[in-house]
Amino acid sequence: MSKRKRQESIALSQNLEAPKCDDHLVHLESVRSTQSQILPTEKAQQMAEVFGLLADANRLRLISVLALKELCVCDLAAVTKMSESAICHQLRLLKAMRLVNYRREGRNVYYSLADGHIVTLYSSLAKHLEEEK
Repeated sequence: MSKRKRQESIALSQNLEAPKCDDHLVHLESVRSTQSQILPTEKAQQMAEVFGLLADANRLRLISVLALKELCVCDLAAVTKMSESAICHQLRLLKAMRLVNYRREGRNVYYSLADGHIVTLYSSLAKHLEEEK
């Protein structure tokens, strides 16, 4: 069972509910002003796929290292204490979602994060988790 499913199951078993409005009144002005800005379903699906891919501790560890510097597969394996095969598998998934880039230098392949947005996403979440302490 995934961690999210476990958390949902615990919440349900503890009868934890999100607070609800006492009045069942729709505020039309608020609805109208936000309706045109809601995330489109297709984009929400794409984002869910990326977040789903990032819902893996090993991939997040790779991203944490690549947020610091570009590294080859051998170095990534040494830093993370994972096999090169496992690193290549994870990098292939991250590359497919355009989260990492690579470049060849002779016989070595160096990986880096695709752009600053990925670094920002990772850094923002890391800072958010530190604030909860």
